[in-house]
Amino acid sequence: MGVKLYYTTVTASRTVKSQQAEVIRILDSKSIQYELIDISQGGELRDEMRSKAGDPRAAPPQLFNEDQYCGNYDMLTEAVEADTVEQFLKLA
Repeated sequence: MGVKLYYTTVTASRTVKSQQAEVIRILDSKSIQYELIDISQGGELRDEMRSKAGDPRAAPPQLFNEDQYCGNYDMLTEAVEADTVEQFLKLA
């Protein structure tokens, strides 16, 4: 599968929760298949996400196409507004 969404099921942040829900809603509404990777399952997954994103402080949600970094929530919402989600996710 191509698109991977790094997210967390354990967070006290309402912002993170709402951003994750919005990303999932966007992907589902566009019938884009994706794999969920829960970084709360282990620190190595969080470190992997941050390493792939090139940001040691990156927080979920983060989107990738295989190992290629696509962006975060803000970047996805910009792509939605510009109607370039498939290009953003490197699907087109």
